[in-house]
Amino acid sequence: MRRLLVLIFLAVLLLPNHAGSEELSGKELYESQLNKGIKNSDAYSYILIKKAQKDKAGSNRLLNQAAEFSPDLPAVYFELSKNSLSPSYDGIMNSFNYFVQGINSYLRNFWWSFTISGIFFYSLVFSFILALLLLIIIRLPGDISLISHDIRENYSRILILLGLIPLSIISPLLLLAGILILIGIYMRKRDSIIVYFFLLCLVFSPLLFKAAAFFVSTPSSGSMKSIVQTNESRGNSYAISLLKNNKEYDALFTYALALKREKRYDEAIEVYNELLKIRPSPAVYVNLGNCYVGLYNFNDEMKYNLQEAEKHYLTAISMQPSASAYYNLSQVSREMFDFTKGDEYFKAAVLLNRDALVMYRNIYGRTPGRLVADETIGFYELWNYSIEKIKKVSSFGIIVGPPWLLSVISAVLSALFFMMCRKLKYTAYKCRRCNTVLCGKCEKHLMWGQMCPQCYRSLVKLDELDTKERVARLLRLYDLQKRRRDIMKILSFIIPGSAQIYSGKMLTGFAYMWLFLFFVIAPFMISIIVTDNMLLSHEFFKWAAITLAVVLYLIINFITRQRISKGWL
Repeated sequence: MRRLLVLIFLAVLLLPNHAGSEELSGKELYESQLNKGIKNSDAYSYILIKKAQKDKAGSNRLLNQAAEFSPDLPAVYFELSKNSLSPSYDGIMNSFNYFVQGINSYLRNFWWSFTISGIFFYSLVFSFILALLLLIIIRLPGDISLISHDIRENYSRILILLGLIPLSIISPLLLLAGILILIGIYMRKRDSIIVYFFLLCLVFSPLLFKAAAFFVSTPSSGSMKSIVQTNESRGNSYAISLLKNNKEYDALFTYALALKREKRYDEAIEVYNELLKIRPSPAVYVNLGNCYVGLYNFNDEMKYNLQEAEKHYLTAISMQPSASAYYNLSQVSREMFDFTKGDEYFKAAVLLNRDALVMYRNIYGRTPGRLVADETIGFYELWNYSIEKIKKVSSFGIIVGPPWLLSVISAVLSALFFMMCRKLKYTAYKCRRCNTVLCGKCEKHLMWGQMCPQCYRSLVKLDELDTKERVARLLRLYDLQKRRRDIMKILSFIIPGSAQIYSGKMLTGFAYMWLFLFFVIAPFMISIIVTDNMLLSHEFFKWAAITLAVVLYLIINFITRQRISKGWL
């Protein structure tokens, strides 16, 4: 028992004092991370954001500290924008400035820009497919009577229907294309753009499949995660453990950078020399020079390493002048007490890229990792590398056969649809007033305004109809038109654009519906694709999409009801 009490006493003594250390731990962590080249400590910033949401009094201090720890994290700036918003002019401007900084930080953060691009892509594709399905559902019941009329007039047209069977076996997308072609025959010339656009998308479907595979497979790539983490200054250990045996140029570059930042300079120099044999690069020479600065480590006996570093920086400048090379030369020259040259190199760096120089000075410190600036794989280069990594294109089981087969069949269908629109002279149509099915083959004389002879006589040739018969017909037409208007109002209430599609103005209705569905689907995609932490960054876009969906719904419904009441639909 006595031994147990002694152990408990010792454990209590050895426990860290969290209350006292918490204030210091943040700054200590920040400094230690910068010494390793890590300027973005996202995990700690998220903790500060969560604290700021609970502590309203100290929220500004906590959020500014989070921005210091992760200057490339969009979530911080959006929280600052929301926190600083007030009815005053200064409050609005401060909020707007933080919002702009949040948008700009997407261009410095690969994964956040990657996820928002994936959300945009999938929302665009799914909303487009859904809009097409709804168009078919709305139009097909009414157009079936036209199709059956044309088949009765010419039995050879049944071949078009039979062609849908093999198409449905090959791919559901081709079945959708076939049904659209059937409907498209009866569309106005302007509205047939919808059919051509869908067929064009299918022609370029291998590119769309590649994009879909890119957004699915890239987040699961360990090498991609480690490369992004190191080059965006978020960590080194993952790259060291994963990229050691990777022979790709960018992977080796990242591995050497991680070794250098972890002060394993000899190993980093060996890898950089290997990279120079593969492909000489100014960035490699800059980082190789930084390794020799690390070997110097402010030790006068190791000062000869600074001359080696200077040589590599000059080689990098001879290949391509850069702010980092000139800045590092200025730092090395001052360490060797050549202040004149140091000032000259510093001025050259300012002329090349003042913003980069400000960033270098912000993290400056008397440690090898912060005395000089590293070259990294840039934001757009990371995008290019991730795209090049996609070797195999998957069709996700949507098509039986290779993806190019869908392109070939779609190109053939496009030509077929064009020929059908040109050659089919006698396609059925409906009377605009009573919906009677007619065609040019049935009627020797086509009446004005696509009306049947009865409706034409009831409006124009008054003497040919008995008064009672004419009144009765007009009342039936009035009931029919009223029912039609009521259906359009209900459809518009359910989903914007459907009333226009029902009335025959399909291109306008499809555009309304696609745009509305895009903003409806986007918030769901944000919730599905991103993690809990990323949701903080994309929260603005989520609520912006919901707001735009509501605004579009109200505006389109208002326009539709106005047009229905005036008889324009």
